[in-house]
Order: sequence, then structure tokens, then C-alpha cells
Amino acid sequence: MNRNTRRFAPLRRLLALLHARNLEFVRDRRTLGWNLLMPFGIVFAFAFIFSGPEKPLFKVGVLTPPGVTLAQAKAAHLHPLLGTRFMDFYTPDNADAAVRKLARHQVDLLLDLRPAAAPAHYWVNPDSPKGYITEQLLRLNDRTAVRNTVTGKAVTYVDWVLPGILGLNLMFSSVFGAGYVIVRYRKSGYLRRLRATPLTAFEFLSAQVLSRLLLVMTIATLVFVPLTWIVGLHVAGSGLLLFLLASLGALSLISLGLVVAAYVSSEELAGGLLNLCTWPMMLLSGVWYSLEGASPWLQRIAQGLPLTHLLDGARAIMIDGAGIAEVWPHLAILAGMVLVFLIVSAAGFKWRVE
Repeated sequence: MNRNTRRFAPLRRLLALLHARNLEFVRDRRTLGWNLLMPFGIVFAFAFIFSGPEKPLFKVGVLTPPGVTLAQAKAAHLHPLLGTRFMDFYTPDNADAAVRKLARHQVDLLLDLRPAAAPAHYWVNPDSPKGYITEQLLRLNDRTAVRNTVTGKAVTYVDWVLPGILGLNLMFSSVFGAGYVIVRYRKSGYLRRLRATPLTAFEFLSAQVLSRLLLVMTIATLVFVPLTWIVGLHVAGSGLLLFLLASLGALSLISLGLVVAAYVSSEELAGGLLNLCTWPMMLLSGVWYSLEGASPWLQRIAQGLPLTHLLDGARAIMIDGAGIAEVWPHLAILAGMVLVFLIVSAAGFKWRVE
């Protein structure tokens, strides 16, 4: 071997390894396809979610007479304000809940049309700038309406988004921490050695779930406590109920990561599928913005995501002071998801690379 050959030997070895690794990636068609399609999917998702007409400037709750829908009230012109453009009118399921939203500046005005043959009643928060403007518009059309006031501190964006950020951190720690690690175990041969022991797939997965749950809940607590103190967030509901909800949410997300880990051997494909699980939750579960005004079918899709129930329940407890009676549907759905995900992952678990 002459001097020139020895000089370029490291470069040739480097290029050979580079070529081999590139071929390995290109031949993995599922991983290659995911990397090509993922950016298009994200762009189209954002374009779809944020497209559409401009949103109304004001939000008004309308309590209609018994048996009368909001559309019928508008058609019958039960009140002049209902004909105002660029207002989002809705019928609250519960009048007391609507008043609480009004106190927190989440609704600009509450109009009560239930009293028959009598002046309309309305509630407004005098401290709300948008509430003030909405009231002036109402008084221009109806000077006989009876005024009621409610006061309360506005829910700031930090108050609203903090549960979303903490939930997002919990989601990534749970899904990737459980799913990606097990795929690496399988590829390294660690699971093949465990298979020689009396350990069953359910026992192994249960240990992984409990270990990850202990870690993510400890970290979440260490992050949550100082953050709430720093931003001055007051948790209106039970801290114990919030911890229970967060634990069930973490369990469901960990179990979701195990579903991917049970069936996949490629680390690249596992990363893509885990991203496929987490990105819809980032976009549709209300981490950064509310889907209250989104399409009904889009909201129905969001209800099938575990992070949605975790964040909806957490905000109800932290902001509204909700109790077990209000959040039990979220707890039940999360518990059901945990059971289904664990059964699916245990049924299809692979100890070794096929």
C-alpha cells in the first residue's frame, strides 16, 4: 500500500459507511415515505385549521325560552341584538356556568330572553372592555333591557395556556419515553434475552408503564409547583383530583406509546409513528388555542385524543374549580383508553426483530 492509498483510506472508510447508511435508510420504504409526507401533512393541517372566514368580534350567550332554539329565536326576531353581525351567539347548557364564564371575561354578555312578555334581562361584566362595547350595542337597540352585573378576574392567556404546556411536556415524556425506548431494547437484542426468562409480555409492559408513570409524574410535579407560584396561578379546584386526572392522562399516553413499540422494530419508523400520534394532539387538543369555534366534526375528532380529555379536565379543575361530578367523563374516557391500549400492545408485543 503506497502513501497515497494510506492517506485516503480513512476517507474511503467514511464514504463506505456513509453509502451503507444511506442505502439502509432508502430501502426502509415506510420510514422514507414518512419523512417525505410528514411536512406536507403538517402544512395542510395548519392551513385547514386556521383557514375560513374571520371570527366574530364578540361572544354572547343567549338563554332562550323553553322549546325555542337559537335559530328560531333569530328567525322570530326575539331581540334586536340577535341581528347584529360579527357576534358569536350561542346557547349555554347551564346558566350558572355561563355567568361564571362572564365573570372571567370568556363571554362578553349574557342575554336572557326567557321571561315572557317582559323586558329582556342581561348580565355584563363592567370590568370587561369587550363587555362594555357589547352592552353599548345592546342599549342602542333596546333601552328597556334590565341590567345585571357580575364581577371577576379575567382568565389570562397564561392561565389558560399553562395547562396546555404542562400537558404537552407530559405527552412527549410519556409517548416517546415508553415507545422509543422499547424499540431500542428490541433492536439491541435486550428483549430477546428477556424472553428466555419466565417474564410475560404483560408483566414487562406493566413494569415499563409504572416506571415511566413514576418518572413523568415526579417531573410534572416538580415543574408544576414552582411554575404556578411564579406566574401566580391559583388552582380553584382540588389538587388531589388534578393529580388523579394527570396520572390517568399520563397512563393513557404511555400506553399509546406502547402500542407503537409493540409492533415496530425500526427506530426510524417508530419515531415517525410516534410523531404521527403526537402531532394531531398538538394541533387539535387545545394546547395553544381553543377549538370552541372550530368545525363540529373537527371537535369530534379531538374528543378521540387522550390529551384533549387531560387538558379539558385540567382546565375545568384549575380555572373553573370543577369537582369529580364535572370531570368524571374525562376520567372514565382516559381509563378506558388505558385499558384498550394496554390490551392491544400486550396482544401484539414482539420480543425480537422479525
